Amino acid sequence: GWCPLSPAGAQTPQVLLEPPWTPAVLWDRVTLTCRGSGTRGATTWYKDGQRLWQERPNSLVVTESGTFMCHRPGTGLSPPVSLHFSNDEVVLQVPAQELLEGDTVTLRCRA
Repeated sequence: GWCPLSPAGAQTPQVLLEPPWTPAVLWDRVTLTCRGSGTRGATTWYKDGQRLWQERPNSLVVTESGTFMCHRPGTGLSPPVSLHFSNDEVVLQVPAQELLEGDTVTLRCRA
């Protein structure tokens, strides 16, 4: 696959979720934001390894499961973020961020 390299000193972009919980529930609309340094310009979004049908703005509203990445000019490709939408009647959510042993974690129950 195609994997552009970031120039020296450029921050690799990151995909952030809002609301920042996983798994998402079917009635949520999750906004993905591509954050990182680099040149201004259109953000290109990828879902399940396939480029979306057009270049999108810096944020993308998602309503279905998949693995998402973004590319911003001058910074390369973000690490993949897997987003799952649950259709369970009750969903226990955890923060959509990297957690380390010993971290205090807030859980959220959605019904």
